[in-house]
Amino acid sequence: MSVFRRMRDITVATFNEHLEQSQDPVQLIDQFLYNTRKEIAEAEKLHQQYAVHTRQMKQQLDHALSMQAKREEQALLALKADEEHVAKLALQEKMLYAEKEEQYRELWEQSRESLRELEQQLDTLKTEYETVHSKRQYYAARVQTLRLQQQMNERAGTYGGRNVPRMFNRLEDRVADMEAETMSLRDLRRGEEYTRDAHSGGSLLEQEWARLKSKLNNNGKE
Repeated sequence: MSVFRRMRDITVATFNEHLEQSQDPVQLIDQFLYNTRKEIAEAEKLHQQYAVHTRQMKQQLDHALSMQAKREEQALLALKADEEHVAKLALQEKMLYAEKEEQYRELWEQSRESLRELEQQLDTLKTEYETVHSKRQYYAARVQTLRLQQQMNERAGTYGGRNVPRMFNRLEDRVADMEAETMSLRDLRRGEEYTRDAHSGGSLLEQEWARLKSKLNNNGKE
């Protein structure tokens, strides 16, 4: 397992740990996406560098192969010309390029393998990012639903459940008391008015009685 993969596993494990403790999972998801974008950018930059390095190793390998063939041809020509010293020099250089070929082939293969591994890790990063990003809106909706449910739970007993029939029974009792008080005051006032009328009527009767007696007396005198 590469160092990059181990670090990635640590990052995901840390995310899961924080997710269990977080009060705002969506914010944590956004932070995860932000960090993943940075990792993708860094991985792409490293991929470019590795690609350049791999091409350079391949160029060195191809150059070593080309020079071996060239020195082989020069050695044959020198040998045909009975120039053994020149032929041996050409063969010595060929051997040097053969050694370079072995060295650069090993470096090229290592670099090529690392480049393939980095490409796989970069694909994994992008897949992880797209997966989390595509589900972010869904989880945001779930969190919002949960928050609204929590608010409703906190308001339990406030909305409804307030014994409305009992409230109206008490209101009915109070209104009945007010009506009784009003009726009592009305009856009391009517009694006072009747008494006043009775007193007033008695006084008028006495006056009429006195007038009638006075009239009768006056007629008798006539």
